[in-house]
Amino acid sequence: MRKGHSWGASLVAGALLAGLAACQPKEKEAPRVIYNGPLFETENVVTLLSDSARLHARLTAPLEQIFENGDKLYPKSATVTFYDKPGKLVVNTIFAKSVKFDNAKQLYILRGAVKVANVPEQQMLNTEELFYSSGQRKIYTDTAMFVRVQTPTEVLTGNGLTANQDFSRYGILNPKGVFSIAEAQRLGK
Repeated sequence: MRKGHSWGASLVAGALLAGLAACQPKEKEAPRVIYNGPLFETENVVTLLSDSARLHARLTAPLEQIFENGDKLYPKSATVTFYDKPGKLVVNTIFAKSVKFDNAKQLYILRGAVKVANVPEQQMLNTEELFYSSGQRKIYTDTAMFVRVQTPTEVLTGNGLTANQDFSRYGILNPKGVFSIAEAQRLGK
């Protein structure tokens, strides 16, 4: 009988201890901290985009940050160079002080002293914000964004622009002026 009695006493003692533990105040859990920063950072990035062993584009940047949702940020500038179909000659370059890649939209958002240069046509675009859709292979600005396009003979200004990715065909949505190179230099345009 002693065995049954000690087992019963142990059960009662365990129940009392559990009851006392339940009466103790619970410690508060620390609030969860959600990290929204980059998962990866890479310095001196060179990314080559190719198809069928032909180079289409090269992105270079001093810093790349990759986020959980696949977005990428190039906060210290970036240059994108596009090549012709055989992948040999530079057709176009785009430079910006800051670039964000929106993975969900497959859209590059370029900000700060954005420059687009069509090398064969000797055309240069200057603006403060530009969008590049890799899926549609086009570059464009908001309709209110000021743009300045310089060709070998003239300077065109206005608001809003759409163009193909190599900047060989473009349209200014709201043209403001067309100036000869000499006139643009004289007027500071």
